[in-house]
Formats: sequence, C-alpha cells, structure tokens
Amino acid sequence: MKTRKHDELLRRLQLRFEGNMPRHPDAAWDDVLARLGRNSVALEALWAMEESGGEPDVVERDASSGFVTFCDCSPESPTGRRSLCYDREALDARKEHRPKGSAVAMAVEMGVDLLTEEQYRRLQQLGEFDTKTSSWIATPDEIRARGGALFCDRRYGRVFVYHNGAQSYYAARGFRGAFRV
Repeated sequence: MKTRKHDELLRRLQLRFEGNMPRHPDAAWDDVLARLGRNSVALEALWAMEESGGEPDVVERDASSGFVTFCDCSPESPTGRRSLCYDREALDARKEHRPKGSAVAMAVEMGVDLLTEEQYRRLQQLGEFDTKTSSWIATPDEIRARGGALFCDRRYGRVFVYHNGAQSYYAARGFRGAFRV
C-alpha cells in the first residue's frame, strides 16, 4: 500500500513542480526525484503535508549540497492544520474551549518544521499566500518565554508579522511547514 501511496504522491508533486516552474528555476524534477528516491521519511512527511491541504512544492535548491526544500504552497493556510494554538504549553494552559491541538506538536508529528519569518517572507516572493488566513511561524524563545507567539499573513500587498498569546487559536489560522531533503 505504501508504494501505491508514494507513487500517487510523487505523481502529484511532479505535476505541481512542472506547473509552477517560477518557484524553482534552478531545480530539475529528475534531481528532486533522485533526492527523494524511496526515502520513506521524506515521503511520509510530504504525504502528511499533502493530505492536510498544504500543496507542498520545491521552493529552494542548494546548489552546493543539492538539498531541496519543500514548503506548503497552498494559497491559504492548509485547511487540515487550522484552529490550533501554538504549542503544547499553550494547549495545556487552556482550561476552556481547548483547540484540537497545537501547531508545534502537529508539525513534529508530521516530521516538518514551522516556517521561520525569513522562510515565510521568501515564500511570499513566489506568490501571494495567506490573503484570507494567517499562519503561525517559529517563534523566538524570548517571545515564547513571555507567553507570546508569532504569526504572519499578507494584506494590502504586504507581509505582516504579528504577535498573539500562544494559547489563542482561530478558524483561519494554521501553519505552513517546510521539509528539506
């Protein structure tokens, strides 16, 4: 079954890759496929991204190492990863109206990383994302230690970085992941 699932995933990834060449002008599908091979860890992480609505695609290729970075390229924050607070500590702090989980825990479970602010801004150079939603991003320890967490969106043609209590959650806020292989 895994082989069939992985074959379907590779077909979807290739179609998306070939349909969005401006996102990765320095990458060739054959090179990406060689990096993925039958790497079950990579394929499972990418499958989790795909199945939760992320539409992963290659957004970066390191010329010296050959590593490629996949990122969620869905127009809005992935539908299967919304209504989450930031992390487990924030989830535990909620006594009422608890969300279904946390962005950090779900990212770990999926085997991906939350985007950093820098990665989020680079993604926004490839298109317009999160014009109706927002996405949690990796939050610096000094902000998290004070109870906060960061999220981003795109409004009025600009990318904004905001803060919120880490325990907050909204139906239109999820997270975008990245995976390097």
